[in-house]
Amino acid sequence: MTTPRLQRLRLFRRQAPVLSLASVIALTWLGLSAGPGQAATVANPPTVASPPTVGSGPSGPADEPAHVTDARTPVDHRPPLPASKHELRRDYDGPGKVALKPRPSMQDLKATAACNPADFTSRTGQALVNQIKASTTDCVNTLFNLTGTDAYAAFRETQMTTVAYALRDNGSAYPGNNSTGTAQLTLYLRAGYYVQWYNPSTVGTYGPTLRTAIQSGLDTFFANSHAFDVSDANGETLAEAITLIDSSAQNARYLSIVKRMLTGYNNSYNTSWWMLNAVNNVYTVLFRGHQVPEFVSAVQTDPSVIDTLYGFAADHKDLLSGDQSYLTSNAGRELTRFLQYSALLAKVRPLAKALLGQTSLQGPTAPLWVGVAELADTYDKANCAYYDICNLQAKLAAAVLPINHTCSSTLRIRAQEMTTAQLASSCSSLASQDAYFHGIVADPGPVANDRNTSLEVVVYNSSTDYQTYAGAMWGIDTNNGGMYLEGDPAAVGNQARFIAYEAEWLRPTFAIWNLNHEYTHYLDGRFDMAGDFDAGVSTPTIWWIEGFAEYVSYSYRNETYTAAITEASRRTYALSTLFGTTYSNDTTRIYQWGYLAVRYMLQSHRSDVTTVLNYYRSGNWNAAASYLRTTIGSRYDADWSSWLSACGAGNCGGGGTTLPECAAGDVRALGKNCQRSNRGTTTGNYDYLYINLPAGTAQLQITASGGTGNCDLYYNKTTWATSAAYTQRSTATGNSESITVANPPVGYSYVSLYGATGCNGVTVSSRY
Repeated sequence: MTTPRLQRLRLFRRQAPVLSLASVIALTWLGLSAGPGQAATVANPPTVASPPTVGSGPSGPADEPAHVTDARTPVDHRPPLPASKHELRRDYDGPGKVALKPRPSMQDLKATAACNPADFTSRTGQALVNQIKASTTDCVNTLFNLTGTDAYAAFRETQMTTVAYALRDNGSAYPGNNSTGTAQLTLYLRAGYYVQWYNPSTVGTYGPTLRTAIQSGLDTFFANSHAFDVSDANGETLAEAITLIDSSAQNARYLSIVKRMLTGYNNSYNTSWWMLNAVNNVYTVLFRGHQVPEFVSAVQTDPSVIDTLYGFAADHKDLLSGDQSYLTSNAGRELTRFLQYSALLAKVRPLAKALLGQTSLQGPTAPLWVGVAELADTYDKANCAYYDICNLQAKLAAAVLPINHTCSSTLRIRAQEMTTAQLASSCSSLASQDAYFHGIVADPGPVANDRNTSLEVVVYNSSTDYQTYAGAMWGIDTNNGGMYLEGDPAAVGNQARFIAYEAEWLRPTFAIWNLNHEYTHYLDGRFDMAGDFDAGVSTPTIWWIEGFAEYVSYSYRNETYTAAITEASRRTYALSTLFGTTYSNDTTRIYQWGYLAVRYMLQSHRSDVTTVLNYYRSGNWNAAASYLRTTIGSRYDADWSSWLSACGAGNCGGGGTTLPECAAGDVRALGKNCQRSNRGTTTGNYDYLYINLPAGTAQLQITASGGTGNCDLYYNKTTWATSAAYTQRSTATGNSESITVANPPVGYSYVSLYGATGCNGVTVSSRY
């Protein structure tokens, strides 16, 4: 995930219903598969040196807990809760991870669920109930977006009361699966609480009539003998019902359900994504319960739920080394959170200390140790010596981030585990990106009063380590792909920082996830965006902030942004619409469509980009917004639509940056960051090229583009590359081909265009 340039600490009253989960940006470091290297002899290759060995409010629509296996899994982007900085990352749909059955994003739901709000807003009584039960859950999911008169017609109190009593009637005969539409009724009620929370003046107030009805509905469902069946068929409805406890602020009334779910858990749950979801949703009930006075009073009167949490955490430490780690660590966190009440200190302190004693700061039990330590540090800091957690952030940094490497006067890397070569290649990648960035934006220097002269990159060893440690160390949300913290760039001594991790799923290839995207945020904030993050988003600038970071990341690494090109073919948004993008929009619009908008503008209307950037650099946000909204307005929308059609078909035009022609006299010779244009060959034949690489080259990128026909790209590290002798190849339709070579050998490497059907006018470029 990528995030705004500054973590925003927004305060709310009791958290609104949980928002939907949207797909997080995935900056995939693409690499082509190596092909079989078969020997072939070609006359007169250059002399080859011996190469070295290649080394918030009520729960929202998507119904998925934010349990990420890695940054590529969809996560939740709700506003943070009204809590301390340390808690902003734990806005439970859960900080753990599940990898069993991913759910669709809201954009997918909108595309696949043909739902007409009028089907609900025009009905009352039993007709409304019948319509809800006859709809799909995907359809009901879309109702979380209702506003205005539709919101009132669907979710006014009389409508909600009708549906709550229908849940009661339905729940009495619930068969243990969703054949009778129980999940749809529950989800509709959740949608109502969600929409009313954000639109109270439109929907109207909810009072004791609905409260009585919702209690009746939940009481009946939970009393059903099938309500706790361990199966996927039941799990979906059970998970919805548990979340509805919190949406309706019934956290105190159903503490017994929390305890039953935790004591009833066993390994049989692990085969069902929905049952794991249901168990983890009890932590939502507990976490948000602290904002409900009745909940706090109930626990102080009967603190047995604290014993239940301790028992779960102590008895399920075996989960900490597997995919269900979040269940155990969340239990420890929610137990320790009760330290905020003086009446419960005597109860909670020894249990929290006991869990710390049973676990370690590092190793497989670290998620539980860190979770308990962080909450004890938050709520009982004065007694840190009792827990042996004094100076917790420094204690964690000393143990977890032993590497402190200076790349240059403007860049430092702190890491958990990186080799000398990995540090060098990361420093080199960022240093080279500086020139690439400035070449695109043509800035005159830093914006006024920006003192972020250096960046600190913090690199954890894996996504798991990031999720375990980064929240406690930096006070950030960790259900994402990394976070850039700009701070106040005008403050003396302010340290800009990117919190990141190694993409362990790409090993043995080494890559810091989102490195180039987030580094673009740093450069963009320093050279293009006046002031801090809040100033920069006072008008809609997200199309540029995130779109440009995507654009630089992909174009600098010479990678094809497949997801964005797929979106282009759908032609979902007018360009004039995208200029109004905000962080409240879904991530597909923010990232993929932001990339498309930036790429189009850089390629087709560069002077307009310069005008807008000059406004951004001076902090004249209103002038920039006016220029985009009125001066440009919809004038480019028709051309944009045509461009999208071409881009979706594979012809997006130039990448916005043209490399110089290679300077060597031999027209076959490629070089550093240059290109050979007007290449081609006939069907079945080759156009041979080569490149001489210096020692220490971490990555070589070879691309082909443009022209006519269909030529494929081949690479060989030891001799002329052919279709029978290659170590990597790219064989897409047309001439858009790309090969990335990690740690290429010193000396000559070989590249060729092969005429699948013959080609002309092709440009072959090389970057390293």
